[in-house]
Amino acid sequence: MHLDGFPIVRAAFARTVRLVTSARLRASVLRALVDSDEELAALSEIEGATSARLIAQERGAGNIAAGEFVHGVPHALFVNASFAYAKPLEPNRFNGPDRGAWYAALDVRTCLDEVAFHMTEFLERSGEFRATVDYAEMFASLAGEYVDLREADPASPCLSRDKAVGYPAGNALADAVRARGLNGIIYPSVRHQGGTCIVALWPHAVQSVAQGGLYRLTWEGSAVPRVETLAD
Repeated sequence: MHLDGFPIVRAAFARTVRLVTSARLRASVLRALVDSDEELAALSEIEGATSARLIAQERGAGNIAAGEFVHGVPHALFVNASFAYAKPLEPNRFNGPDRGAWYAALDVRTCLDEVAFHMTEFLERSGEFRATVDYAEMFASLAGEYVDLREADPASPCLSRDKAVGYPAGNALADAVRARGLNGIIYPSVRHQGGTCIVALWPHAVQSVAQGGLYRLTWEGSAVPRVETLAD
C-alpha cells in the first residue's frame, strides 16, 4: 500500500523518546499562593478556565475533537497537551496552526539536535544566544500503520530543510495520512544526520508514556549550545 507515492508500513517501536521542557513537570505554581489543598483546588479550577488543554479536552479545539483526547492513562496530560497546544503562527513539519502532534525519535541525540535547532532559531530572532533550558525525556511506545519516508528521496518537498517548502508539503501529507486513518509518519531527521523521527497524529496512538532522564541545553553567546545530562 502507498500514499502519495510513499509506502504504508505496519511498525512497532517499543520505546521512542520525546523531549519536553522540564517546567511542565513541576508542581503547580499556584501552590505558593494557597494554604490548603482545598484552596489549591479552587484556584486550579479558575486556572483551568483559561487552560487551552483543559478547554480542548472539554470542547475540542481547532480541528481536533474533544473525543480524541486520552484519559485515565499515565501522563495523559502530556499527550493531550501536545495536540491541544498548536502554534498558530509557527506550524511544524507535520502539523498546522489548529492541531498539534506528538513528535518523537528513536534516540535522544536526535531529539536534542531537533529541539536545539528550533531554540537556536528563536534565539537568533531575539538577537542574543543566551539561554538555559532543561528538558525531560518522555518515553512512549508507538505501533500501527504509518507512512514511511525513511527511503524517500531526500529532495522530497516534505523533507526539505527549508521550512517554507518542507512545512506546507509536510502538512499536506499529514492531512492525507489522517484522512486514511493511519497513525502517523516515520521520517529521517532533518536536523540529525542518520536519526529517525516518528510523528503520531492521533492522541490514542501514543502508548505507555513514562518519564526518563533530564538534560540541560545552555547557549552562552554561541549558536551551538552546551548539552549536559542532569539525571537518568
